[in-house]
Amino acid sequence: MSQPFATTALALCGMAARTLGWRPHDFWSATPAELAAALGLSASGGATEGFDRQTLQRLMEHDHER
Repeated sequence: MSQPFATTALALCGMAARTLGWRPHDFWSATPAELAAALGLSASGGATEGFDRQTLQRLMEHDHER
């Protein structure tokens, strides 16, 4: 059986907060497609082509500059 909407939404909100630095308002204002794009996923839920360690490091450094 799949998880209820509230459980899934809470998990996604937490992921958006940790990964993207989004506040709850940002999460609830975003469309599913915007959230998927921000997390690097396709709108259908599948992962897009990945990126290398150097790109990940650059993104993490940029995140800490805020």
